[in-house]
Order: sequence, then structure tokens, then C-alpha cells
Amino acid sequence: MDGMHDLGGKQGFGAVRFVPNAPVFHADWEVRANAMYPMAVAVGLINMDEYRYAIERMEPRHYVAATYYERSLTSVASLMVEKGWVSAADLAQKAGCVFPLAKPGVAGRSNLPNAQDYAVGDRVKVRDDLVAGHVRLPAYLRGKRGEVVGCSPSYPFPDGHAHGVPSDPEPTFDVRFRAQDLWPESADDAFVHAALFRSYLQPDR
Repeated sequence: MDGMHDLGGKQGFGAVRFVPNAPVFHADWEVRANAMYPMAVAVGLINMDEYRYAIERMEPRHYVAATYYERSLTSVASLMVEKGWVSAADLAQKAGCVFPLAKPGVAGRSNLPNAQDYAVGDRVKVRDDLVAGHVRLPAYLRGKRGEVVGCSPSYPFPDGHAHGVPSDPEPTFDVRFRAQDLWPESADDAFVHAALFRSYLQPDR
């Protein structure tokens, strides 16, 4: 999904603010909010890809202004409303104001038909697909060429898993890219590695 969350390789946002030895939590509510996501996943109320997609669906100004834990809370709350476990009115009553929720989602997609597996050393090209829903493929890799250097066991395919669309688990391939192929005008002579699902790749012929 294209949106404010996909900032990899984009310019214009200034330096990343980094505070050495900063506390993990700044308020008690953050501790509780941080516990809600893994608890909801553990008991089967939501899955990890639904959680990520709900964050991606936040109104852009809200997303940019929100802290890490505010985004997490918004995601869990939105999914609880969408699944009928709580109502928006209940949240507003507890918060004392309108509780900001994620925007409605769109349809997801299943696995790419006839996608093939790859071996270490294979040359691949990343598919240049525009996906309206959830996708774990950063925009800066679309259409780029690289080399497979490893493979990981199969995992739920996020493009379907985030939307409740039937799909099969897929392996992810560790693909190595030349940084200068990704950012020709500004990159060092180095490599960038990305774990990419099978449906995101095609042979580089």
C-alpha cells in the first residue's frame, strides 16, 4: 500500500531524531497499549498483518503526528470496532471525545498464480505492481534487479492475510541489491538486502 508509512528512500523529512538511552515508555498508558497488540494476537482476535494494515489506514495527518504507541492503540482499537468487539461510541465515551480510528480498508489479493521458487545465485526482478491494500514490498524496490542469497521458511502471505483473503503461505527470499541501482544519485558502493515474498519476484531474463 502506498502511503505516508512507506518512507524508505524518500527525502525531505529531515534528520531522524535519536535520543541515546531514551526510556522505552514515557507514560503508564503506553505500557498498557503496548501489551494490547500481542495479547490480541495471542488469543486470536487479530493477526499481525491486520494490525500493520490498520496503522497504514490511519488518516495521514494523524499518522504523522502520532507516536509509536498512539499508532499501535489506534490500530487495535480500529480492528476491535471493525470486528464488532467494541463500538466507536463505547470508545468515545471512555475517551471523552471522538476516538480517531483508521479509515476503511480495500480488497486484498491472494498469491500470484504460477509464482516460482528460486535458488541461491538466481537473478530476480521485483515486480512493479501497484497494490491498493496491504503489501510488504517497499516502493523503492519495485522494478529493481537483484540476486537471491538466501531463503526463509514459508509464512502467511501478508497481502491476503491482512484482509482475510484466502492465500497460501510463501517463503521469503533474501535478495541482495546494489545500493547504487536503487539510488543512483546518492548511494554509496554498498549492498541492500531485503526479504521478499515469492509473489513479489519474477526471473530476471
